[in-house]
Parts: sequence; structure tokens; C-alpha cells
Amino acid sequence: DTGNGEQLYECPMCSLTCTNIQILEEHVDLHLQEQSFSEGGNMRDLELAQRLQTEEDKWQRSEEEKREREEFKKLQRQYGLDNSGGYKQQFLKNMEREVDRGRMQPFEYHKRKADMMECLAFGIDDGKTKTSGVIEALCKYYQNENKDVRHVWLSTGVDHFQSSLGDRGWGCGYRNFQMLLSSLLQNSSYNDCLRDTTLIPSIPKIQSMIEDAWREGFDPHGASHFNNRLHGSKAWIGACEIYSLLTSLRIKCQIIDFHKPTGPMGTHPRLFEWVLRYYSTENEGGAKVVCTSKPPIYLQHQGHSRTVVGIEEKKNKTLCLLLFDPGCPSQEMQKLLKQNSDGTSLKLLRKFVVSLKEKQYQIVAVDGVLSLEEKAARCHASQVLTSEKIP
Repeated sequence: DTGNGEQLYECPMCSLTCTNIQILEEHVDLHLQEQSFSEGGNMRDLELAQRLQTEEDKWQRSEEEKREREEFKKLQRQYGLDNSGGYKQQFLKNMEREVDRGRMQPFEYHKRKADMMECLAFGIDDGKTKTSGVIEALCKYYQNENKDVRHVWLSTGVDHFQSSLGDRGWGCGYRNFQMLLSSLLQNSSYNDCLRDTTLIPSIPKIQSMIEDAWREGFDPHGASHFNNRLHGSKAWIGACEIYSLLTSLRIKCQIIDFHKPTGPMGTHPRLFEWVLRYYSTENEGGAKVVCTSKPPIYLQHQGHSRTVVGIEEKKNKTLCLLLFDPGCPSQEMQKLLKQNSDGTSLKLLRKFVVSLKEKQYQIVAVDGVLSLEEKAARCHASQVLTSEKIP
């Protein structure tokens, strides 16, 4: 009341005073409309933000799935599981490239193609990347070497096999198996195991031999990784496939896993010590050069494998492995056959402790023949081990 008889009405929302109740009602209605509009706007903003976030999440999932598919395809290509063909297709493609670049004549292309197809038909290696006699040449060299080698132990004779046009970039595991097999074929102790394998098999034949081992029941978990198929692919193989193949042939072997460095700066001195024991056991004595009856050793690390054919012990007691590498050209290996070698070519083979610094290594070492019962037991053991790995 203003005192002069005029009634005033105060807005409950903003304290504005009105002289008429109708004006106040209209004023309050405006407040309510404004508040409703504001709340509706906020809701629309929230819905818009939620929709944008949903679209962003969907886009991110799509991009992640795309990256995963690309990574998977990259891994498939890297490990030869992309259905791009195998040894034969790569061999022909690389020869065609050589012809296009003028480095191979067409008549040579057709001759090599015919030779390759014949070897594949018979399942044997063509031997064109093979170097024989290196171990014998090394034995002669070390007999005359008088600088810093105190002892050296060498494996039995073994041929070196270089990767070729058909398997360059992925065939090291198969080539190392050929090296190991070339040694076993020279040892009469393995005649019974290898009576069906008198010649070095081609890479496609080795792939079929591994598939046969899988069909026998060896390493079902590893087989599933390759969808039970190697032949016709460029799939990389490793220590487990070599073990399965050798065991299926009744060749006694073991896998030793050096799963972490055991020395300073990421080195693996225990690997070297193991190789020394392998070659020196039963071959101890005062002789400087010991040509043992031991087969070479398959050595695997991430992305590559090589063959250990011996070990040096220097006068200062340091150790040095002697390795055959499938990536080493045959022309370089031929240099090791020269009797008057001054030892410089040995740089191709020598690997000291500081040279092997991968995170982990695996070796496959052969040590005798299995009976049929022992073979069956090992096959069963690989199946049990697989069942334990799978949740």
C-alpha cells in the first residue's frame, strides 16, 4: 500500500512492483516463458553435445578398426600370409623384373624357368645357391692360424644355402633347415630317419613336410597360426616349425629359449656358453682344432635365423660364434674355400657376444634319433602343451 490508497504488487521473481494485478500476471508469465525457453535451449545444447560426442566416438572406433585392419594386412604381408603367392610366383616375378631391366636375357629366363619347374616337380633344391666344403676349409685355416685363437670347435660338414630369387626376404628358416639337413645327410646315424629324404628338398617341399608334421598332430597351436597351410605362401617359419619337422622325421632335438639378456648392454653370454658346452662336451682335449661329430645348430631371433657351425675360444677366453647366414651371397662364401685365406673372409662368419643383442634367441639343437614310441610321446606332449596355453 502506497499510503494514498494505491495497491502495489511485487513480482516474486525479480521484486519489480506493479500497480495492477493483471500487469503482474503478464509480467510473471514472461518470466516463466523465458525460463522455459532457456531450459529448452539448454536441453537442445545437451542433446547436440551428446550427438556430437557419439559421432566422435563412432569416428574414432572406425579409424581404430581401419588402423587395425591395415596393421593386420601389414603383418600378413610381412609374414607371407597375404595370399600373394609363394616361392614359384616370386621366382618368376623377380626374373621378369630382371628381364625388364636388361639384366637377364629372355632365353636365360626360359631356361631357368624350366629348370625351376622341374626341381619343384621333383621336390628338390636346384643347388644353385649352395656352397660346399667351407667347414673343411675352416679346419685347414685354423690348423695354420697362430694369432689369437686358443681353441675352435667345428660342426660336421655342412653346406651353405643362400636365399634366392624365389625366397628372398622370407626364406631364411627354410634355408637354415637345408643347411642342417645337409649335415645330417652326411651322418650315417641318421640314415634310417632320412631314407625318404636323400636329396635336399626345395622350399615348397619343406613347406609340405611341415604340413605333414602338423597333420600327424605336432604343434596344433602353431599350425593354427598359419591356418594349417604353408605351401604356396611366403610364410616365415621359426624354431617351433623346425622342431616339429625334425621330430616328425624321428630326429631327436630340443628347443632352448634364451628369453632375456644375461649380460651387460643387452648381451647373451649364456647363449655362447651353451653353444660351447654343446660342441666341447665329449670333444675336450689339448687339440687346438676339433672337428666334432655334432650337427650345426639352428639359431632364431625376431625376424631372422642363422646356423651355428662352430665356436672359437680366444686366448683371452672370449668366445666367438661361427654362423652361416642365408643372406650372405654365395660369391662371398666361395672366398672361404681358398686355402691361402688370411682370415679376412671370416668376418662373414664371426659373431662376438656384443654382436648378438636381440631381446631373445631360440636355438634348435639335434642330438640323436628317436624311437617310434619317443616320437609319439613328443607329439602328444606338444598337443598337451597347446591345450595348456589356450584358456
